[in-house]
Amino acid sequence: MKQLLLPTISLLAMLYLSSCTTDAAQHDATTTSDVQVVGAMRNVMWKGELAGTIDLDSLSDKTHLYGLGPVEYLAGELLILDGKSYKSVATSDTSMRVEETFDVKAPFFVYAQVPSWRERMLPDSIRTLQQLELYLDSETQHSTRPFAFRVSGEVEQATIHIVNLPAGSTVSSPDEAHQGQVNYELHQVEADLVGFFSTEHKAVFTHHDTYMHLHLITKDRSQMGHLDAVTFKPGTLKLYLPEV
Repeated sequence: MKQLLLPTISLLAMLYLSSCTTDAAQHDATTTSDVQVVGAMRNVMWKGELAGTIDLDSLSDKTHLYGLGPVEYLAGELLILDGKSYKSVATSDTSMRVEETFDVKAPFFVYAQVPSWRERMLPDSIRTLQQLELYLDSETQHSTRPFAFRVSGEVEQATIHIVNLPAGSTVSSPDEAHQGQVNYELHQVEADLVGFFSTEHKAVFTHHDTYMHLHLITKDRSQMGHLDAVTFKPGTLKLYLPEV
């Protein structure tokens, strides 16, 4: 009788430990800052796959969420900042409309849940996107990649754009994808930037000539778009990297 009980007890112990391990893994999955990618930029730009591959409403219950991408059919820009989702659309060559909504789809989207951040002042020497990219690459050589990051502070000048593809257009190249795009110049504004850095995702969620994809939103939430160029104001910028 004892010989029969021992295997049974061992089996129950193994099942219990397996259950604990699974529960722990599921808990970790909800608290990590791992980057998730849906769709791919190359499929939109070269294959014309403009329809939404993700409904942002499916992410609305996630805490500490950050993300970015375009609106489906390239009809605007999207940004999620600490669980709040913003959509911007061009209304003229000089104006835009920004609204807070999860009721929107994207043809590709990158996002991460970041429960906590490490904050530091950005060195005064970092004033452009190119300098920021080099700095991030140098400072995160031993960190998990890809990763989300934030920058907050004063911007002396910035160029942002909103994709604004005419309805019914077909796309088979980046040039065609940017038909109707509206560029906006910003001056002397306080802003929040959400970005994603990766050396392995060119044409997936970054363009072919950069390791970064960033969207900028002004502090008053009245302007938001894809960040093309920037001049940071020295001494005002804080950089936030995911807590390891």
